Amino acid sequence: MINLVTIGSSVITVAFARAVDEVEGIRVAVAYSRDAERARAFADEIGAAGSSADLDAVLADPEIHAVYVGSPNGVHAAQVRQALRAGKHVLVEKPAVATSAEWRDLVDEARRADRVLIEGMRLAYDPGTAAIRDLLPSLGVLRRASLHYQKRSSRYDDVLAGRQVNIFDPALGGGALADLGVYGVHAAVLLFGRPDAVRAASVPIASGADGAGILLLEYPGLVVDVAYSKITNSDRPSEIQGEEATLSIDEIVSARRLTRRGIDGSVSEQEVPGGRHSLRGEVARFVDLIRTGAPADEDQERTFLTLETMERARAALAG
Repeated sequence: MINLVTIGSSVITVAFARAVDEVEGIRVAVAYSRDAERARAFADEIGAAGSSADLDAVLADPEIHAVYVGSPNGVHAAQVRQALRAGKHVLVEKPAVATSAEWRDLVDEARRADRVLIEGMRLAYDPGTAAIRDLLPSLGVLRRASLHYQKRSSRYDDVLAGRQVNIFDPALGGGALADLGVYGVHAAVLLFGRPDAVRAASVPIASGADGAGILLLEYPGLVVDVAYSKITNSDRPSEIQGEEATLSIDEIVSARRLTRRGIDGSVSEQEVPGGRHSLRGEVARFVDLIRTGAPADEDQERTFLTLETMERARAALAG
């Protein structure tokens, strides 16, 4: 049994703990928070047997084998490094770290320690994404794609009221590109590879972070736009357009309805089984990598290219 400690007590950590409950061979043994009372309350909430406000002590425990890092983005790197140096496997919530160079350093650290390190990018391990990849050859030569994830955060009301919150605090790595745009970028990297060129535009908000934006990713013969927002909503589906057919995707983060429309007028629909926004796939992948000792090179390279693409977008925004 893989005993895991969670770092962070937000909604995403609750979702992660629920996913752990669905995967054999792993359990949340300890919930960590800097505040002991909060740690105990959160442990009760997610069904963890133990709680702690002493991270050093938890990481020194030989009965703890793995760590989930779900803290604010800005502290991911330090906590991942601390866990790896303590000999623990690590699954870190997206975005893993701030820069591609920082990620490379952590990957090297994991390899030296012979530990597993992957990013919790749920769409990479979702059956909907696998179904999209299977359908791509049927579209013919790919020419256009539009990947969207735009969901207004309830915490934006705090920003409008003049209060600073972690997810909109640039000092903690917050903002719409880091939180939601990363999904579209990761999907583009997974489906199409590294873009040749990256252009970008964004909407700044009062906290100093970006509230919404769009990236234009250029590939040989293919143009992809990635739209994201944490201050507005959209139910518009994503699309991938080929010369033979267009694929409509109900939601790129958790695809469950795929519609292929051929240039000959044919229409076919595919329903992908599975719950919405499940983190089960990433947990199962993490467990499999630990059990088998298989390399995580492909997983780590996708994270690297995603971070690199977002860095190129920020450089484009800076002019």
